[in-house]
Amino acid sequence: MVHSLGDKRLEQPLKERQAGTSQLHRHPGTAPPPARSHPRCPSHCPAGSSEGPSRPAMLILSCSSKLRLLEGMLRQGLPDTLPVYGTVMHVNRGNLAGQEVLVDSWPEFKIVLTRPNREVAWDPSDFGTNLYTAFYRDEGACRALLGNSRAVDWGQAFQIQGLQDGVYETIRDIARARGLEMEMYPYRPLLHPDPPAMPQYRPDKGLRLAPVSPAHAMLLSDAWMFGGNSWSLRYLCLLIRHFPNACLLAPEGPPISWSLTDPLAALMHGYTLPEHRGQRHIGSVVGILAAQLHARGFPVYTRVLPHNEPSLHHLQGLGFRILPGVFYQLVVRPGFAQSLPASALDLAQDAAPSSGGRPCSDSP
Repeated sequence: MVHSLGDKRLEQPLKERQAGTSQLHRHPGTAPPPARSHPRCPSHCPAGSSEGPSRPAMLILSCSSKLRLLEGMLRQGLPDTLPVYGTVMHVNRGNLAGQEVLVDSWPEFKIVLTRPNREVAWDPSDFGTNLYTAFYRDEGACRALLGNSRAVDWGQAFQIQGLQDGVYETIRDIARARGLEMEMYPYRPLLHPDPPAMPQYRPDKGLRLAPVSPAHAMLLSDAWMFGGNSWSLRYLCLLIRHFPNACLLAPEGPPISWSLTDPLAALMHGYTLPEHRGQRHIGSVVGILAAQLHARGFPVYTRVLPHNEPSLHHLQGLGFRILPGVFYQLVVRPGFAQSLPASALDLAQDAAPSSGGRPCSDSP
């Protein structure tokens, strides 16, 4: 999350194609939580069923009572459930990213999948907004649901994130069978066990903490490994507008250090301009952002590529603990979608929904 060296070369994917796919070593993780009985939702609360006689069960949870129950169930499974848990928390608090929640059955689910709704997933090249997360208790159920084209739109570019090896293996195998390109980013997950105890660093004289402005989105896009195109600018605008963020502003200038959070409630896009590194600026940003997340009841967690030792060291100095296993970010591309350069953003998507398609401006 915190790129203390700020070099895009730090984050290169492990590309896996139909042939010549390499296997990651499995990492030990904590056992998934056992299925538990929970009181059923009132009979007037629907769950949209898409189950057919020869299709895997697929229920869309739209009932607020069921979604709140699911949040509590996922909380019991932390930290394995972190990406899905954070997403469901945001769904239950306004759903500003336009996500929907699927399970194979209720309440004794074997897999939970979050995905963008149709109004959000309108751009087939935008794997930032076309964001999925998954947590499973049964790997067979995981394979059945992720392989279901009614659950996952395999005709679009998309990303899926999770902390379980089976999610990676399933997506890898399906992408290979479909002849699709998959890029795998194996991050190390970090969780802060006691955010109020995090050290707080005061900004240096002349600097001030502030929210990131949509006017800064181009700067952030240029510093991002996935940046420099229309969808990345659009996605960063979504994060800036709707999710907690913070930056250090220079006097009468742009941010020199910043961090965002995403629809998974994870800290992401932590960055300090090269000429300002080594001065603990990112510590001031992460400290204030962690306090905001904790006050709202969210876990304070992030992910860092394993070779980014400076970031890992700095975050551990703030009290973050490295969790066992791998935080997988898997990007699947059909091969036909090419994103426009960021300068072309204002020419596209006049009819796009505002939740994912509004270009950045200084206006709120």
